Amino acid sequence: MQEAPDNTIKLLLIDDHQLFREGVKRILDMEANFEVVAEGDDGDEAVSLVEQYDPDVVLMDINMPGTNGVEATRHLIEAFPEIKVLILSIHDDESYVTHVLKTGAAGYLLKEMDADALIEAVKVVGHGGAYIHPKVTHNLIKEYRRLASSDEAVGTGGEVGFKEVEYRKPLHILTRRECEVLQLMTDGYSNRLIGETLYISEKTVKNHVSNILQKMNVNDRTQAVVESIKKGWVKVR
Repeated sequence: MQEAPDNTIKLLLIDDHQLFREGVKRILDMEANFEVVAEGDDGDEAVSLVEQYDPDVVLMDINMPGTNGVEATRHLIEAFPEIKVLILSIHDDESYVTHVLKTGAAGYLLKEMDADALIEAVKVVGHGGAYIHPKVTHNLIKEYRRLASSDEAVGTGGEVGFKEVEYRKPLHILTRRECEVLQLMTDGYSNRLIGETLYISEKTVKNHVSNILQKMNVNDRTQAVVESIKKGWVKVR
């Protein structure tokens, strides 16, 4: 009988706080298709550890002594163009996010994330997608719209990504409940907070999010939010 293909996502953890690293490892080890192959506490170790263990995804702290996460990510991408780096940070400021993404990182997570968000992010990034923490996505979009409005005001010309459009709910493809979930996704709410706000279970929220992505034909929450703003389906509040 033919052996099933190995779909394990191999992970490398780089964080100088051992206690936090152990907590992340414990969460990841609970997933059958995840394997933490190595750990490091310094950005300087990242390149050598990737070379030695050949991970699929590197989870990298942004603030470390010596080489920080931004510089370490830049070095990794230069040395291993196919590597996927998922940044872990306490900062939700959009300037941090844009700076990190410019280096080639595939995702940005806040350390206040819950276990489900961490697992989802690793799965998305491990399979070639991108993942940005919902709270950070909301901040990025607000800043982009502010800059876009400034560009229009001074008449710089060119295509503006988020022009002002008439707000209308996408009831032609989404249910009313899915519209509510989509709006809360845009507001930066996690699945847990969406559930608490709408008085539904987190599992039900996950089902709604999955349906939204399928109906909108997008790969992740970030794409869903961006497309919804472009189409005027949600409000950036």
